[in-house]
Amino acid sequence: MEELDVEPAVTLIPEINSDKKQLCFEWGPGEMLVCETLFGSTEGKEKRPDCPYVYVVRKDLDIYSQTLRKLFNESHGIFVGLQKDEKEKLGKSRTAQLVRVSKNYRSVIRASMEDSHQLAISTQDPALHMQHSTEVSTLSAMELIWNLCEIMFIEAAPAGSLLRHLLDWVRLHVCDVDNMLCDVLRSESPAKHKNFWDALTILVLQGRMDEARQLLSKEANTNPTSVGMCKILDELMKKMPVLCPSNTQTLTEMELKWQHWHEACERFLKDGTFASNPHIETLCKILVGDESAILEKKDLMTNWYHFLVTRLLYCHPTVKHVELHLYAQSSMDLFLGAESSPEPLDIILLAAFELDIHQVIKECSIALSNWWFVAHLTDLLDHCNLLQSHNLYFGSNMREYLLLEYASGLFSHHSLWQLAVDYFDHCPEFGRAYLEHHIERIPLDTEHKALKILRICEQRMMTEQVRSICKIMAMKAVRNNRLGSALSWSIRAKDAAFATLISDRFLKEYCERGSFSDLDLIDNLGPSMLLSDRLTFLGKYREFHRMYGEKRFCAAAKLLLTLMTARIAPCSFWMTLLTDALPLLEQKEVIFSAEQTYELMKCLEDVMAAESKNQKLQEDDAETMKVEMLRIGLARNLARAIVKEGTLEES
Repeated sequence: MEELDVEPAVTLIPEINSDKKQLCFEWGPGEMLVCETLFGSTEGKEKRPDCPYVYVVRKDLDIYSQTLRKLFNESHGIFVGLQKDEKEKLGKSRTAQLVRVSKNYRSVIRASMEDSHQLAISTQDPALHMQHSTEVSTLSAMELIWNLCEIMFIEAAPAGSLLRHLLDWVRLHVCDVDNMLCDVLRSESPAKHKNFWDALTILVLQGRMDEARQLLSKEANTNPTSVGMCKILDELMKKMPVLCPSNTQTLTEMELKWQHWHEACERFLKDGTFASNPHIETLCKILVGDESAILEKKDLMTNWYHFLVTRLLYCHPTVKHVELHLYAQSSMDLFLGAESSPEPLDIILLAAFELDIHQVIKECSIALSNWWFVAHLTDLLDHCNLLQSHNLYFGSNMREYLLLEYASGLFSHHSLWQLAVDYFDHCPEFGRAYLEHHIERIPLDTEHKALKILRICEQRMMTEQVRSICKIMAMKAVRNNRLGSALSWSIRAKDAAFATLISDRFLKEYCERGSFSDLDLIDNLGPSMLLSDRLTFLGKYREFHRMYGEKRFCAAAKLLLTLMTARIAPCSFWMTLLTDALPLLEQKEVIFSAEQTYELMKCLEDVMAAESKNQKLQEDDAETMKVEMLRIGLARNLARAIVKEGTLEES
């Protein structure tokens, strides 16, 4: 097991000036630590002492790692599934459920570790090899710690079963013996292999008695002088009491059997039964729990927690949770010696053996390079109702604080931010505020991304954020001259002022080109056209053109007159509306009644009065001609309408 690497907290900052009042240090966007300095590129220009540069000291690179992104994505599903499980079962069934969740998390960690290992051995780049190797080391340590926390806090196995779980823990994480054992067994004469006794000793140190007995039989078959000793040792190994899950014996019965077995092992040692074979004698000393004999093999155990579990196996097999910290501390002292100082990993494991949840989380937060581990572990422990005594933490409960920190980091990545949304959703106190703050900082690079963010905000009734996103996208669309998209966004934002502005742009475009773009959008405005008077006018004006195209002249004339008399059209568009009336005035059938014609005449006079102030008619011959044509058309229509209406009255 490799030790947990901890990155140095301090980096040399080029050109830092401590005499000046500088901002040093601050967390910048995207989990960056920044410091104001005078360091920077001087190509093509001189340095300006009054304009300092910001130097990136450390950037959270974990979210840019392919392996860790996979870890974040896969664990997200486990997290969400745990939160949605409202029917929390009681007693053993609930514990079993939480243990399954814990194992799911560990399987994701182990899969990520395997991926990093494969990347490390496949790359030819030394820098990438170092990066992936560091990931393997970190992920291995994370699984080791999580597994121990699962045993100590989540499963909380009783005495007897506790040791069995710890043995499985050591066997899983100290697996060098498996490779050594394969080499020994593949050789022509396993008993004569140089690593035979080391492999056999490690199996005994890990309590793997069945495998140890099989390997010991190789010695008995090869060396006739050792047959008797091997047979006795084999019998001792076979009879070693073990508390199995299916075993119905009580803890007292187990302790009594173990004591008898232990005394039998001691008798053979005192009788000198194994004196002629130092290797077998050492194995028997390990069985009786001789600490000096076990410590002599410390190079085979590689770490103090392996020594601890071996020591418990042969000296205190019925150890209880509350007793573990005593053996853990003494085992670490014995194994490391007085001169060695514990590594961060040692401190974390010791805190777990001491049942100090708060210390485990604190030390992991310091030692590990990201918040993934502590956020998910704390959330799981909170579901186990183990964090009540550590509820307040930086103004919030510990679980929520760590989840907020983890999710905030995810928001600096272009795709992982979507995972962060669910984490904020399950932080009842500050989650919504954090989500609102972070979602406003996501760059709206594409319309697809904007729609995705908008959907998230709409589902959570985040009205201000919805309006802000729509306004930004509408402005972008206007700058790109995409009026249909801009109008759609402004309607979605319910922004009447902006919808009016874009409607004016549509009308201006119509005046210049004689046709509308984005007809589908305008034709299907529906109730949205009521957002503003100008938008209402745009929709109704388009409806007028549709009626005219369908030769529904009477309905079109009535709608056109309504648009003019309602005064919802911009002043600059009045002449266009009157001009649209000309084809209707020239129809064979009388479309406008005398009363409607009078109203049109009044509208024309109003337009002329308004335009005369700006002296447009005197300067524009085309406008003057339009006015004359309108007057002639209106006069003719009025005469025809009076004749028609008079004839109808007489009849």
